[in-house]
Amino acid sequence: MNKRNIHSFVMRFLEAYECTILEKTPTFVTVKLSPEADKELTGRPYYWSFVERTGAPAETMTYKFVFDPQQMKAETKPKAAAPAAVKSPSAPGTLPEQGQAAGAGPFPQPPEAGSDSILGRYFGFVPTNLNTRVPQDDMTFGSRRLDQIFNVVREKGRFVHLFEEPFPMGATYHASLIYDTWFCVNYKVELACDRKRSEIHSLAIGLNSGEIREHFHKNLLTKSLSPKLPANSHLLPDKISLPKALNALEMTLERKISAYDHAWADEANEQHRSEIDRVEAYYNGLLLGAEPDQRADIEIQCRNRLQEIDWQHKPRIVVSVINCGLFHLNAARVPRN
Repeated sequence: MNKRNIHSFVMRFLEAYECTILEKTPTFVTVKLSPEADKELTGRPYYWSFVERTGAPAETMTYKFVFDPQQMKAETKPKAAAPAAVKSPSAPGTLPEQGQAAGAGPFPQPPEAGSDSILGRYFGFVPTNLNTRVPQDDMTFGSRRLDQIFNVVREKGRFVHLFEEPFPMGATYHASLIYDTWFCVNYKVELACDRKRSEIHSLAIGLNSGEIREHFHKNLLTKSLSPKLPANSHLLPDKISLPKALNALEMTLERKISAYDHAWADEANEQHRSEIDRVEAYYNGLLLGAEPDQRADIEIQCRNRLQEIDWQHKPRIVVSVINCGLFHLNAARVPRN
């Protein structure tokens, strides 16, 4: 992912979680997290447990997410400071001048008495006039905070339930809209040996008709989807259960993979056999000249090395589910002329 992709992804995440944007530039964004985003990103379970028990209004954290750390450093590079004026020392025992602030100097100012924080209301006096530092995180590919957001999206987006909105927007219909239900599964297929090739297959089946379509996710990108069922519409009854639909999609994917040219697997098997012969010949030579008390260690090393070769060179096909969802798409629309 480049900087533009990361910027777009993070802003979509913040918008989906209804966070408040305080400052936004091409280099960074300062945002006040919503309660949902704060629970996911800040790791404060005890605080949120306290808020839920007491019913107190939540005070969420503010973060600065930096999309271009190098540009940020250039923009915030400190300038040369002007020389400070030299003050004459005060005589011992003298009081500060009338114009000098009471809290100036090395002594901290007393906190305001009107503190209205959660801790102040429930545990007494808490200073709140101190300048708090806004946490700053780099949003670059591989950074801890971006990986955390990826994990949140991956966990929360494993299953979706969406409805297609009427198009064009604002159109009126003299008959009810009919929605057909499609069950879509996005599969990741990995052809692995000492090299790896990954593919994504988006398969969907109509729960009313039993029709199976490929590249379903690509078709969804052209549609406007919403989590709410539009007004004046109804759903066709499903004729296929979800377990049967999932089995049909898996069989379709299996037939598709079996039709591949698997010459790569034959070549990997040859390389796998060659590596095994080479390692066995090496350790057999060591065993012939080893002392009896050394044979056990050499055999353990040989088994470990053979397991590594199996993992690295043995051809295999790994299929995993990325996410899935139910999509209700317009099966018939009758616009009013």
